[in-house]
Amino acid sequence: MTYKSDIEIARDAQKKPIQEIGDRLGIPSEHLLPYGHDKAKIGQTFINDVQDRPDGKLILVTAINPTPAGEGKTTTTVGLGDGLNRIGKKAMICIREASLGPNFGMKGGAAGGGYAQVVPMEEMNLHFTGDFHAITSAHSLLSAMIDNHIYWGNLSKIDTRRVTWRRVVDMNDRSLRQITSSLGGAANGYPREDGFDITVASEVMAILCLAKDLKDLEKRLGDMIVAYRTDKTPVFCRDIKAEGAMTVLLKDAMQPNLVQTLENNPAFVHGGPFANIAHGCNSVIATTTALKLADYVVTEAGFGADLGAEKFMDIKCRKAGLKPDAVVIVATVRAMKMNGGVAKDDLGTENVQAVKDGCLNLGRHIENMKKFGVPALVGINHFVTDTDAEVQAVIDYCASLGVEAVLNKHWAEGGAGIEETAQKVVALCDGGSANYAPLYGDDLPLAAKIETVCREIYRADGVVMDNKVLSQLKDWEEQGYGHLPVCMAKTQYSFSTDPDQRGAPTGFDIPVREVRLSAGAGFVVVVCGEIMTMPGLPRKPAAESIHLNEDGLIEGLF
Repeated sequence: MTYKSDIEIARDAQKKPIQEIGDRLGIPSEHLLPYGHDKAKIGQTFINDVQDRPDGKLILVTAINPTPAGEGKTTTTVGLGDGLNRIGKKAMICIREASLGPNFGMKGGAAGGGYAQVVPMEEMNLHFTGDFHAITSAHSLLSAMIDNHIYWGNLSKIDTRRVTWRRVVDMNDRSLRQITSSLGGAANGYPREDGFDITVASEVMAILCLAKDLKDLEKRLGDMIVAYRTDKTPVFCRDIKAEGAMTVLLKDAMQPNLVQTLENNPAFVHGGPFANIAHGCNSVIATTTALKLADYVVTEAGFGADLGAEKFMDIKCRKAGLKPDAVVIVATVRAMKMNGGVAKDDLGTENVQAVKDGCLNLGRHIENMKKFGVPALVGINHFVTDTDAEVQAVIDYCASLGVEAVLNKHWAEGGAGIEETAQKVVALCDGGSANYAPLYGDDLPLAAKIETVCREIYRADGVVMDNKVLSQLKDWEEQGYGHLPVCMAKTQYSFSTDPDQRGAPTGFDIPVREVRLSAGAGFVVVVCGEIMTMPGLPRKPAAESIHLNEDGLIEGLF
């Protein structure tokens, strides 16, 4: 059987004018800022006017650790939103925007897949409404103003050896990870070590996704630490006087983007911090606004539950006062077999025992989600090669842990293929059993917070932190930052820091390479193992296959 590609399906979509989608949510056309006919931003005045409304139910979609076999977390998020609307519920979805770097590298897009997609797919995976460009520009403005401040007398007495603010670009470019800037003589400034991260790892991105309004955004930007003096006291963005201009650049980017699914259901697509090197959730302003406009809001957290869901619970929900009502953990038979030791080329052959062996990875995620007090179910994302016996093995395993698992066919059938899960999610939400609580309290020391995540979520035997890391954490506590949550930067492919350790590994430690204070965003980034905050392109990047055909249409995107 021949299947249409995602991009072919997206091009056949019967999209409705964005004003009609807004009307379904009760958004008057005058509060929509259109970007063409099929996408728009929501005006801040309207967002302010709906804050006194009651909140809908919040559903988190997360997943097992990603494998080359594919899991379909975003596809499930979109499909579940469509499924909820099909059973008569007023529902919408909230997902992140796509980063250009991974699109041209190997990860792929962020619009779902098959018949569970958000459109316009091509624009969403490329420039969209320009939010990421605005974030890159605001970040780059601060970079320029720091070096300019040093050049014109350095009134803040910045130690040029201790400038912590790195540059960003929204592309995978390993050659920029470590550079030397300001070469070329006195006219170009003072040479110093420098480097680039990918835009989605920028603290500006994290702040935009956690700020509740423009005033909060400006304050958080001003609170960012950009460097230290020789006496090791911090220099803030507000000392450089950059936060006002940065806020101007981010004014439009702060507004959530409204688009639609293939079934013409509303979706907010806004913000996009990476889940393995940042906190991996869409913006707070999009989620909280959606909760005022719909009875059920489906959102997702990046990568596996050990990264994205943990950060959603411990960072986003804590900071925004959110209380999720249900969790859907996405798994596939193919990924279970790969976690059970089957090679990718052999995944099409039935192997029930490998499925059972691989379910240990899923089981650990189920146990972890229970620790946050939110009821969960497992959504099995169907592939045509799945056999009944393999699917039943996953269902039986989940039942042994007291969790229901449901087979979903939204990729092939859209919302109609996930109605059963939609019904069960509604029952979980309305059952009132959710009792959300973060994994650790604010008052726990920073090192203890790191150890708690590593032991409770990753199941590590211990955490390796040298004296430099421990001393840095202690200094931040003395400076008043000890109450902040921790944001773990770690490989997404394993509970450990070794990406090749699939399944549910035991008997390992988590090495902490460095820690970074994101004072504006309000968390401490903990860099573990060999994770990079600037990814590189693979040997054969997707960009090699992306081009315009004779009709001017994009080929090779997905």
